[in-house]
Amino acid sequence: MLAEIITIGDEILIGQIVDTNSAWMARELNKIGIRVKQISSVSDDKNHILKALAEAAGRAKIIFITGGLGPTKDDITKKTLAEYFGVELVENEEALENVTRIFAKYNRPLLEVNRQQAFVPANCVVVPNKNGTAPGMWFDHEDVIYVSMPGVPFEMMYMMEEEVIPKIVATLKLPSIVHKTLLTVGEGESFLAERIADIEDSLPPYIKLAYLPKLGQVRLRLSAFGNDVNSLQNEVDAFAARIIERIGRVFVVDQDIPLEKAIMDKMGDLGLTVSVAESCTGGYISHLFTQHAGASKVFLGGGIVYSYDLKEHILGVKHETLEQFGAVSEQTVKEMIEGALLNFKSDFAIAVTGIAGPDGGTADKPVGTVWIAAAGKGKLLIKKYTFGNKRQQNIERSAVMALSMLNTLLTDVAE
Repeated sequence: MLAEIITIGDEILIGQIVDTNSAWMARELNKIGIRVKQISSVSDDKNHILKALAEAAGRAKIIFITGGLGPTKDDITKKTLAEYFGVELVENEEALENVTRIFAKYNRPLLEVNRQQAFVPANCVVVPNKNGTAPGMWFDHEDVIYVSMPGVPFEMMYMMEEEVIPKIVATLKLPSIVHKTLLTVGEGESFLAERIADIEDSLPPYIKLAYLPKLGQVRLRLSAFGNDVNSLQNEVDAFAARIIERIGRVFVVDQDIPLEKAIMDKMGDLGLTVSVAESCTGGYISHLFTQHAGASKVFLGGGIVYSYDLKEHILGVKHETLEQFGAVSEQTVKEMIEGALLNFKSDFAIAVTGIAGPDGGTADKPVGTVWIAAAGKGKLLIKKYTFGNKRQQNIERSAVMALSMLNTLLTDVAE
């Protein structure tokens, strides 16, 4: 079953807001066996909207429309839909009661412009909006379903979860889709593809493998399509097990979760803790850990040691080491991680020191030079990386590679 998403609003096209609605909708639709064929953003222009609707109807069986349902003159979606279907706008009693209730709740007068929100195309079924005044609308027209919803994310999400998705499931016979995601780190997609080429070639036509790379990480997503969900799940699990065995230590977890969360979960299961000694990453690794609930069970903290003085006084890096080899060196990162383990009393630690850029590089230590160490349980890994000249990318890549090295050590512990 194919669907299309159309977002309406000049604010999206000029970059004033980011279209997070479409990504969320696509994920939720995929769970029930609906594949999104295309996502389009159109301006607040009647002819543009009409053309987008007509073209979408030729590609998909379900069309989701968000935006343009507010009370102001630039919100033209309802009028345009009425023109598209060749019907009049009529006042809907249920929608009017909702608008009246909301304004009474906040003790505000119900203006005529707000009352107009209760008017909907005559051929629609109203989708209740319990979080706002603009009703959603469901149309069944010439074997295509159209669903129009507000662009406000929390209003749209409620409608989708509580009203639209249940109605779709009850109305349509949908196939099953089974996904399984394998998170890997530290190896590029081309190398992974070469290592598992024979496994990929053996996949049946109803199971697809996708490579989703991101700054040192690759997610391998197996997707199976059919009617027997249990059979599909068993086949996907079997292929996933073959891939995991083949790729070895670059495998992190068979869930679609962030790298740092996977590592924290693994450490939590093993009863282990970690601390950090961050220089060029400036607390970014700490942020990655602490953005997740329950981080304190694993992450003890650490030091953001940007200066020579703090490297010496917090971590115990020798003054002579810094003077002789510099902050960005194997010798310094080794003393940094030794100091982290000693002073922060964690089972494992990671340390990072480098030149994030865009300036500060030298001939022998160009911008993007980063030394990273991971250690714990008597094991130590130290590696030099040479990234590019983009500061933020260097920070993010350093964090990913540090986590990758920690994952390698944890794999040894788990074995």
